[in-house]
Formats: sequence, structure tokens, C-alpha cells
Amino acid sequence: MAAFNGLDLHLGNLPRLSSARTRSISAENPDGAPGGGARADADPTGPARRLGRGWKCRPAIWLEPAETVALADIDGPGAVQSIWITGSITRNLIVRMYWDGQAQPSVEAPLPDFFAVPWALQGVDRQGPFAQISALPIAVNPNRGLNCFWQMPFRRHCRITVENTHPAERQRCFYQINYTLTDVPDDAAYFHAQFRRTNPLPLGEVYTILDGIQGRGHYVGTSMGWGVLDDRWWGEGEIKFYLDGDQEFPTICGTGVEDYFGGAFDWAVGDRYVTYTTPFLGMPQVIEPDGRFLAKHRHAMYRFHVLDPIRFDRGLRVTIQALGWHADRNFDGHGRLFAPRQDDICSVAYWYQSLPTAPFPQLPERFSLVSS
Repeated sequence: MAAFNGLDLHLGNLPRLSSARTRSISAENPDGAPGGGARADADPTGPARRLGRGWKCRPAIWLEPAETVALADIDGPGAVQSIWITGSITRNLIVRMYWDGQAQPSVEAPLPDFFAVPWALQGVDRQGPFAQISALPIAVNPNRGLNCFWQMPFRRHCRITVENTHPAERQRCFYQINYTLTDVPDDAAYFHAQFRRTNPLPLGEVYTILDGIQGRGHYVGTSMGWGVLDDRWWGEGEIKFYLDGDQEFPTICGTGVEDYFGGAFDWAVGDRYVTYTTPFLGMPQVIEPDGRFLAKHRHAMYRFHVLDPIRFDRGLRVTIQALGWHADRNFDGHGRLFAPRQDDICSVAYWYQSLPTAPFPQLPERFSLVSS
């Protein structure tokens, strides 16, 4: 039997020994070196000043305005196995990941959106709407503990950065990046995630979740934020996956927004939306008008294709319609018609593919990104 490389863990192979080496990067051990943790000296004005070295002297970092910090800079081969982040959970922070020296990122998204909580709205010293997520690849726990368990293999190098886009405010970041140094199989693809937002969606257009993907890979998830800009039901639109050269008509076509995310019939029980979070799909958050300038509904949703990945050989495009109802006054009876909508829609697409990666579309300007 071949030596076990320590990747693709599950209950069946968890007892197997491996020559893989475990490492962890945090503010207390910035390069993950063996024996490199808890070496920071106590800040003379900090809470560990009377205890000294080894007593929680550097649990977090501060990002200055317009500063980009490399959280991880790792020589391979190996794989990131889990990430935990907290602190300033706002769209002012942009996370990027680069594999094997590629100039453009394979992951680029605002921090809360990457963890499927687009409406987190939480800064350093203020609270915002909280939503727990209990999925297998992503877990969000009280209060703003963001956890990621996507396996992210790399062969030569891994670089993870966070950028503070705020022009005037510092942002605080607590983090732990757990990884293993081990052999990576030849057929292992690279993890990707891409953010998009359109606010509002032009009338009659479809929302693009992902486009311009070339190469071989498989699509593994979607997280979305949907800002409903009027009071009517909004989720009749179909999601479409265009595989390997599909043009006008897709290979995979859904039946409605709530259906794709595992719900049904408007997510309504009685006259209320009902939230839920499960291992692979959920609608964990609904923000309703409450007098705090959060006008209209906002929904957060996720669907992770862990057991049913969508595989492509040459390319992939993913879209979803913004579609609702309106009354047909010319119909004799209780007729209704589908009607395209103009809503505030954002998304993160998650997939694995071979390198090189085509450059992503430019992120929206900061004001467009953080405003709502």
C-alpha cells in the first residue's frame, strides 16, 4: 500500500499514520516555523505587560489604512487544511490567495463574503447582524468566528494576503491558518473563489455568478447575498450552468432561487421567512426592515457541491435570473406574470481547476463595495 499523504481526510482514514508535517501560522507564529510560536515580547502598554513573553503577547495584527499584509507565505508542496479569522469583519478587508507563484490571485473576495456572511457589517468596536452557519466547508460561530475547511493544495508555493481598503481606519485581524507539508497528487486541482456584485441589476439582465473560466475543473459552491429592493417575492429566477462551450442553452438549469439553495415555496412557513443552516446548503440570514436604514429584505444563502460537484473539461459560465411576480390586470381572474427585477445581488463562486487562471474582473470600487 502506498504511503498515506495525510490529505482527503475522513473518518475511514483518520487512524492512518502519515509522514505529512503539521504547521500553523498565526500572529503568534507568523511563518509557521517549528518551535516558532509565542516568541513575541510583551507590549509595555499591553495586557500581557506584567506576565511577559509566552503569555498572549501578540494574538492579533493591525492593518493600517490601505495596507496589504501577507498572512501566509509557504513553500510547498502541501495543502491549507483550515482557516480561522475574526476581528474586523467588514468588506473593507479583501482576502486573496495565490498558488505556485501565479501573478494573479486564484481567490479574491471581501472577507465576510468569502465566509458566506455578506451582510456581516461588523467593525472593530461595533456589532452588526450575526448569522450562524453550520456547513461542512464553512462555519460561522458566535461572535464572528469565521472558519473555512476547503482543502487547498499547492505544489510550490502558497501566499495568502489581506488588504485593508479603508482610507482612514485601522482594521484588526486575528487569524490561524493550519496546513500540512506533504506530497500532492498529480490530479489535485487548485482552489478558487471569485466575488461579484451588481447593485442594482439592470432591468432585464441576468446576474453573472462566474464567467471566463477556461481549463479543466469542478464547481463546488455558491454563496450569495440578495438585497431585495421592493416588497414583492423575488426568487423565481433559474440558475444556469453552461458547460464546455454551451452557448444559448445550458446543460444544467434550476427552477428557482430558493430551490437551488435547498428550500421550497418562498422559504415561507405561515407568513414568515424561515432560516436554516445544514452541512451543504442554507439560507442562514434574513435582515428585515427595522428602522436602522436596512431598508427592504436582505438574504444570505449558500449551496456547497461537495457530494455533487459540477465537472467541466474546457470552461464554465454560471448565471442566475432576478425574477419575481406581478399581477396581470388584463387577465380575467387571479392571473400573474413573471417580471424581471432590479435587485442588489452579490456572490462568491467556489471551484477547483488547473492553472493558469484567467485574471478576474476588477473588484468594485470600495464605496460601491461597502455601501448598501
